[in-house]
Formats: sequence, structure tokens, C-alpha cells
Amino acid sequence: MVAGSLREVLDAAARGVFPPADGGTTVVPQPGPRDAGVVAFTAHSVVFTDEDPRWVREALAATECDALAATMHAGFLAAFMARTGRTTDTVDVLLAGSPLRGAPPVDLEPVADGDHPRVRAARRRRDEVRVFAADGGLLVLGRGVAGRLETAVEVDEGCRDRGLGRRLVTAARHLSGGEPVWAQVSAGNARSLRAFQAAGYRPVGSEALLSVRGDPGVSATARSTGCSGTRP
Repeated sequence: MVAGSLREVLDAAARGVFPPADGGTTVVPQPGPRDAGVVAFTAHSVVFTDEDPRWVREALAATECDALAATMHAGFLAAFMARTGRTTDTVDVLLAGSPLRGAPPVDLEPVADGDHPRVRAARRRRDEVRVFAADGGLLVLGRGVAGRLETAVEVDEGCRDRGLGRRLVTAARHLSGGEPVWAQVSAGNARSLRAFQAAGYRPVGSEALLSVRGDPGVSATARSTGCSGTRP
């Protein structure tokens, strides 16, 4: 078991302090009504949900696979979605980058247009969204799961393989205001994974994020009363 909230677990992981690799699963409350899901670290998983922890453990026990893989098994995730009425896109690699001082390595212009497609997409998943345009790409910063600072980038087709993605995600570390920056990247998106790792981000685990079905306006932080790049 791991003590603390999901945010405390994530903050510790960003510092390189991980849950014990004991094969266990910790169940913590959702940080808000928008986000539920699973973060799997090395030999320890954290399920964040407002469902009864007994149901989580019974569902995991009924999953026919190695216990270490149960929280990310398709059978458990399907049961989790059916139980909560939520949906998910994919299982992402979860990466974290420490803050950097100084100016970003690429010229950026804030995007004030709230109707920009990337802004609309980002606001479905994040609060306090900021979007910056570069020559050939976009950088998004916003508050995502448990209020962590998340980034995503988009690079135009004609500007790829020139290092722009790496410079954009490095810029996010310069713009973080002194806190870690998080990113969720599909495991099959090798190009983005290489860009993030080249920019100094470290893989810390995997994440399956379950979102409210058909309700894009839910805040990540308000508590309930009861890419052609990275994820937008």
C-alpha cells in the first residue's frame, strides 16, 4: 500500500521516488469528477476511482492473467469502464520532465484564439490551458490529472524530422514555472517517445485514463458531491 493522494504519489514519482515494487495495488480516490484510471509503476499500480475499493480488488482477482499485469489487462479495464460508464482511448507511456531555467530553445507565440482546434481539444482534458505556436508546430500546457502540469505538442507534417518536436517539449520544461512537466504518449508513437526522451523526460510508468463519456466540460479539480504528436 502507498499512503497519500494521487497527486502526492505523482509528485514523488517525478522526484524519482516510486511506490514499493511489491506486486501490490493501491486504490485512492479520484482527484476530481473528470478523471479516473490506473497508473502502473514497476511492480505496483495505483487505481484512482471513487468506486468501492473492494470491487476493484475483486475485479483484479477475477482477471485471468499474471497478477502484475492485471491492472492494465484488457479484461480489467473493460470491467472498470462498464462499472463507471467511462471510456478510454489507449494505454499511454507516462513521462515526467524536471523544470529548466532560462528561455525556451524555440520562438513561441501565445495562441489567444479559444476556437483553435488544438485549444478546444486540450480543454476537454485539461484546465488552465495555454497554447503556443511555433514555426511549424504547437505546444500545449495545462492542468490535467490531479492538477499536474501536462504538455502535448503537434508538429506539421512538412516540419518533422528536424528536431522541432524535441525543442517544443524542451520549451515546456522552461515554461513550467518550476514544477515537473508530464506527458502521456501512446506506446506505439515511437517518434514522440524519442523526442521526449531526447529532451530529458523520463518514463515513469504507464497510464490508462478513463474519461467521462460524452461530457467534455467537466473540470479536473472540482470535487463531485458523492498528436500527430502527443495526446491533445
